[in-house]
Amino acid sequence: MEEDGFHMGMKRGYKQTEVGIIPQDWEIVSLGDIGQCIIGLTYTPNDVVSDGLLVLRSSNILEGQLVFEDNVYVSRRVPEHLIVRKNDILICVRNGSRELIGKAAMIDHSAAGMTFGAFMSVFRTQYSKYVFFQLQSLLISKQIKANIGATINQITNANFNSFIVPLPPLAEQRAIAEVLSDMDAQIAALDALIAKKRDIKQGAMQELLTGRRRLPGFTGAWETRRLGEVAEIISGGTPNTSVAQYWDGEIWWCTPTDITATSGKYLTQTTRTISELGLRNSSAHLLPVGSILLCTRATIGELRLASIQVATNQGFKSLLCNDLVSNDFLYYLISTKKPKMLELAIGSTFLEISKRDVEALEIVLPSVSEQTAIAGVLSDMDNEITALEAQRRKTADLKQAMMQELLTGKTRLI
Repeated sequence: MEEDGFHMGMKRGYKQTEVGIIPQDWEIVSLGDIGQCIIGLTYTPNDVVSDGLLVLRSSNILEGQLVFEDNVYVSRRVPEHLIVRKNDILICVRNGSRELIGKAAMIDHSAAGMTFGAFMSVFRTQYSKYVFFQLQSLLISKQIKANIGATINQITNANFNSFIVPLPPLAEQRAIAEVLSDMDAQIAALDALIAKKRDIKQGAMQELLTGRRRLPGFTGAWETRRLGEVAEIISGGTPNTSVAQYWDGEIWWCTPTDITATSGKYLTQTTRTISELGLRNSSAHLLPVGSILLCTRATIGELRLASIQVATNQGFKSLLCNDLVSNDFLYYLISTKKPKMLELAIGSTFLEISKRDVEALEIVLPSVSEQTAIAGVLSDMDNEITALEAQRRKTADLKQAMMQELLTGKTRLI
C-alpha cells in the first residue's frame, strides 16, 4: 500500500530511485547533464622544460588535496579550455594503478591557470563543490569499478558522463558542501599539526641523541661503543613453506613488509604466524618483548620495538640490549643511522648489511640514566603524535559517515 510516496520501510517525504531512497525534492541526474568533462593535454618529452606551465597529474593529488612535490612543466601553446579554473574538479581517469582511478581534487585560486595531463580529466560544473564530495562517495566508487576498463585502467568521458548522482536543491547542496568542507579543514589542520610535531621531534632527536643539548641535571662525557658491545645481534629465518605444520601456529613471524606497512614505534602483530615446530626446524629465533627489530635487507634501516614475542625472517638483524644501553634509547639512536647502514650495504639482487657490519657500527652513549631520560622525552613526543594521528583517523571516519548520511539525504540539513 502506498500513499504520497510513503510505503512500508520508507519515511514520508522520501522516494525509491535507482540509487536508493532519497528525499522527494531531490532528483537523479547524470554528471553529463550538469557539467562538462574535459580530457587533458597530450604532450611530448620535447615539450617538457624545467620551468614553464605546470601540468597537473595524478601525483599532484593526495587525499583529495592538491600537492606540488612531483611536478612536470611544459613549454607550448595550450588551448584555453585546457587551462584549469577555480572550482574545476581535477580527476585521475587513467593510471597504472586501478585504485587511483577516480581520485579527485578541487582547483583553488593557487592552481588556476595551470593545465592538466592526458591521463586526467577536469569536470566543470556550477555544482562543483557538491559534486566534488559525491566523487568521494561509495555511490561513485561503485560506478567507477563497474565501468573501469578490463585491460586498461581507465574511465572514458562517456563513462564519466553516464555516472548518476542524487542532486538536492541548490541551498541544500551548499549546506552539505559547507559542512563537509569544514570537516576537510579540520583534517588539514590536524595534518599540519602532525607535520609540525614530527619536525619538532626530528630537531629534538638531532640535539639530544648527539649530546649537543643536555637535559637538566646531566653532565659527564659520552662513550663511544660498537653496537655489538651493547646488544646481541640475532638473525632470522623462514621455515620450509612446503611443510604446512610449520605455519599458522601461535608464534608471530615478522617480515619487512610488516614493518613498512605500519607506522609508529611498536610492532603489535604480524600478517603471518609460525608453529613451535616451524621455529625449531628453521634458523628463526623467538625474540622477547622489547627487542629492536632492524631491517637489514632491501628496506634497510627500518625498525620497530617488539611489544610482543616474535620471530623474524632473514631480512632482520634484531638487537637484544644488555645492561649498557636502554632499548628505547637505542631504538631512537639506531633510527638516525640509516644513511650509514645504506653506505655499508652490498648486494646485486638486493642490498643487505651483514651481521659483522651491524656489530661494528659505532655509537656514542651517555650514562644509562641519561639515556632513559632522553628516551622518555622522545617517547612523550611520539605519544603526542600517535594521539594526533588517532584523532585524525577518527575525524576522517566521521567525515565518511557524514558523507553517507548527507549525500543520500538520509540526514537533512535544511
